Amino acid sequence: MDASPKEMEERVTEFWRASKIYEKAKRNRSGAKKWFWLDGPPYATGSIHVGTAMNKVLKDFYIRFYRMYGFDVWDQPGYDTHGVPIENKVEKLLGFKTKSDIERYGVESFVRECRRFATEFVDVMGKQFQNLGVWMDWEHPYMTLDNSYIEGTWFTFKRAFERGLLDAAFEHWRHGQSEGGVRSRGRGQGRARIRQAPA
Repeated sequence: MDASPKEMEERVTEFWRASKIYEKAKRNRSGAKKWFWLDGPPYATGSIHVGTAMNKVLKDFYIRFYRMYGFDVWDQPGYDTHGVPIENKVEKLLGFKTKSDIERYGVESFVRECRRFATEFVDVMGKQFQNLGVWMDWEHPYMTLDNSYIEGTWFTFKRAFERGLLDAAFEHWRHGQSEGGVRSRGRGQGRARIRQAPA
């Protein structure tokens, strides 16, 4: 019996789920030489879009390639759950136009609302990526708002500084949506250059 592409996709997805194919693929490579994949995470600001989908599918291609090549692949997905894009969305939802609006609302309340908004879409996006057939550890994603992630990032910079691997570099910071905000298309332009580690 012929199946439409949608029906075939659903059958394959159900077979992978019921037979635990992803888990078996990971288990079969357990203990092999490690290969680490750090997922440069998408912002968790809503449903995925074509660019996000393509990005994740390409990452999945590399992860599967290395796993099929015999490596034990670390494949933890991530979500960027703090920063300017989240703040912009929440400001818009709350009808804010200026930094003063945030101060009147209360900084702690605003941060709480940003955290709620940021985590609201993690499960939605995870399910959408799974529907694309992306094999990652969706049960254990990292989120950039978690203290363990933030502390790990600071620890890494501290170690790089202690080893003399950082140089200061200064660039212009543009202001964004509200007065006093450091924004430039979602990212500030300050950078730290990282030197090559000595051999």
